[in-house]
Amino acid sequence: MHSVSRLTLVIGLSLATTTTLAGAQKFQTARSLGMAGTGVAVAHPGTANSTNPAMLAAPQHGWADDFAIILPSINARVADKKKTVDQIDDIQETIDRLEQDTDALNTGAAQQSAGELRDQLQAFDQDTVRLDAGAGLSIALPGPSLAAGIFTNASLRVTARGEYDEDDDARLAAIEAGVLNPNFADELESRGRVLASALGEVGVSFAHSLELASGNRLQLGVSPKYVQMRTFQYTRTVVEFEDDEFDSGNSETDKSGLNFDLGAAYAFGHSQQWNSGIAIKNVIPMELDSAASRPDDDVRTYELDPLITVGIAHSGDFHVVTADLDLTETKAFGFGDDTQWLAVGAEFDAFRYAQLRMGVRQNLASNDNNEGIEEETQLTFGIGLSPFGARLDVAGLVSDADTGVALELGAAF
Repeated sequence: MHSVSRLTLVIGLSLATTTTLAGAQKFQTARSLGMAGTGVAVAHPGTANSTNPAMLAAPQHGWADDFAIILPSINARVADKKKTVDQIDDIQETIDRLEQDTDALNTGAAQQSAGELRDQLQAFDQDTVRLDAGAGLSIALPGPSLAAGIFTNASLRVTARGEYDEDDDARLAAIEAGVLNPNFADELESRGRVLASALGEVGVSFAHSLELASGNRLQLGVSPKYVQMRTFQYTRTVVEFEDDEFDSGNSETDKSGLNFDLGAAYAFGHSQQWNSGIAIKNVIPMELDSAASRPDDDVRTYELDPLITVGIAHSGDFHVVTADLDLTETKAFGFGDDTQWLAVGAEFDAFRYAQLRMGVRQNLASNDNNEGIEEETQLTFGIGLSPFGARLDVAGLVSDADTGVALELGAAF
């Protein structure tokens, strides 16, 4: 196959089982990612729209309490422990070589190629790749009385898996025994399955700060938004899987509606150095059934359920230390892992011109018996540069399975 087809197959090998699926992961800014995904209690105004709208009205540094913009923030994360991408190239080359050997009636070479292909397909069976990506824009006008923001972001998750058909074992074994079959490629039933979900949203945020009798302050925020959910399911045999045969009309479904996020934050301590927060994203549950591109495809349900996260943070002139905990569990998407994150992050500030970030998060819901790629302990790191109000943030994520990166441009003053 052509290289473009191989690349398409890389994106597209996936599952063939069950049930109800959680969708694309929530959008994260580069600052949040660098601090292990935290932010409910420490979000800056530009990031509050996507993290906790109440933080728009929370006390901020004097250099970031009038206006903030993110233009844009992008991130990507991939998990491919079994080098699935490299395996696909090898399999496609072997299929091409076996076809050439068969057409040339070169029995010995065909027997060798068939044995090699059978070993490759068996090794490839159930190997999985997962991709997450996100992008977002944000504008914020913070303040204690009435803060406001505008935002848009989108997140994508793709899980992909190869599936070896037992009937192919007999077909290739026959060629190994010397019985050439010029139609073997058309008869192969091993397949690639892809299942993807995407979530896009555009909305506004409002927040207000209340002074309590204790002298401490409580911030409340809400983000009404328009949400679009999408699913994509596509299944083809390894031979049929061509980039020019994709038909999104048969493979894609979508649903739109109104939803909203809620947030609260509470500052306390002798000098208000402590802050706690809670954010509830997607208060209205929504769900969307996938399409079935083949008769043997299951119709799957992508669920968008409320995600409740609490956080606490200690801030000073040159540091932030924070922790977040998901109170709700997100069920596995495709061949993935259930997730419920406990995250700890820190930021060290060098006179407002540079920031160093780090963090670690543990998945409390990690399922050792899942059929996909586990998400367990993840380490994160990042740097920020903010000369004269302009901002550049870069972050990375590593674990036994995942590698990720985020980049963000913005300004605050």
